[in-house]
Amino acid sequence: MGQAVHSGIVKGDAMTGNIRGGTAAEIVESVRELVERGSLAAGQTLPPVRGLAEKLGVNRNTVVSAYRTLAQAGIVVSRGRAGTSVASQHAHAQEGYSQGAVLRDVGTGNPDPALIPGFTAVLRRIAERPVLYGEPVIDPNLEQWAAQWMSDAVPQTARARLTVTGGAVDAVERLLAGALTRDDAVALEDPCFLASIQTVRLGGYRAVPVRVDKQGITVDGLRSAIEAGVRAVVLTPRAQNPTGVSLSAERASELRALLAEHPYLFIIEDDHFSLLSDQTYHSVIPTDHQRWAVVRSVSKFLGPDMCLAVVASDGPTADRLALRLSPGTTWVSHLLQRLAHALLTDADSTATIERARAHYAQRNTEFRSLLATRDLACESRDGMNLWVDVGTSGQAVAEQLMRRGWLARTGDEFVLADESARRHLRLTVHDLGASDAQRLADDVAAARDVAVARGMIEQ
Repeated sequence: MGQAVHSGIVKGDAMTGNIRGGTAAEIVESVRELVERGSLAAGQTLPPVRGLAEKLGVNRNTVVSAYRTLAQAGIVVSRGRAGTSVASQHAHAQEGYSQGAVLRDVGTGNPDPALIPGFTAVLRRIAERPVLYGEPVIDPNLEQWAAQWMSDAVPQTARARLTVTGGAVDAVERLLAGALTRDDAVALEDPCFLASIQTVRLGGYRAVPVRVDKQGITVDGLRSAIEAGVRAVVLTPRAQNPTGVSLSAERASELRALLAEHPYLFIIEDDHFSLLSDQTYHSVIPTDHQRWAVVRSVSKFLGPDMCLAVVASDGPTADRLALRLSPGTTWVSHLLQRLAHALLTDADSTATIERARAHYAQRNTEFRSLLATRDLACESRDGMNLWVDVGTSGQAVAEQLMRRGWLARTGDEFVLADESARRHLRLTVHDLGASDAQRLADDVAAARDVAVARGMIEQ
């Protein structure tokens, strides 16, 4: 294209944005400066490693090192075969209420506060004595209870080790950090849970999407990811967020057969909905698999502020995880562990959890019926939310819903590569009364019709 190269400067190429440098540090500083000045915009693709190395006259590994440092700093995002692009400097999408919103928020993903067990009755008896340095990282009573809780998810011949972390996201982050190095590829469900996307990207790993259908992650998708060199896979066996689908017994069996051929691929199963799920747990971890972990948190039924998850894993994985949970410093508070155990073994609290499970299932079923009568498809069968196919741009529908007083999550926030997810909204409706549910269903249908009509006019 007649581009000139002089003194380490690439001229006349908008994609490179005049990146310069003869060392990794100089390339990092050049890209950082270009981003800060706005010469490289969010989403703009950086040149391929080999191409930039040739234009700058440096070794390929120099550019690899520079891109790795930029990814670690959050300046760029590695998207595998899609290349490396400038990261958005805006806040990433997070679960929870939208701060300062005056609209009715139906995209929160939050549990119903009225269905979270109260703590007052059990607080006095859990604080009998202080916990000192050198004591076990996991409270013995919680460990005994958790061993039974995790038994259905552990491979039959495995000798599982238990660990407690500060929630499921903390667990996945620590597990990946103990097993991977930067630039390693991780298979993620597509569409994907927001926290999983951010954990992988901020950890400097490469996300490889695996499509999700009505039975869970697809076998062909996971096979392609394995062929692409992934070293770990993070998946949700039931109540997948955002789709609400759960692995069928048949699909889990097919995935186990595939994964049995790769015994050292690290498998992480995140069973975030656990005690609230109506679906049977079907694990994909093969018998005698070498590297695996099952994560179950308590946040959906004891509240998001109960930052606690139990991890069952193989021995070496548990050892690596333990190194990151030092007694007295980075362990999970024993007061929190005792509180969780007390609530999970208290008759009134467990009855509240049962009511919550029935409540979420009933409200979601009722709203699916409302959507069906308005020709809106929703295949979600489990979970806190509904994944609604609006048949057109979810963003366009969400904009119309805002005019009607609603704030919804669009599928765009959960997409890795599956463009069909952009036709969806993720709605949290279990806290709506009957009249509000009717109104929301009417408004979604009306917003869909307006978005379709406008799209036809623009075409």
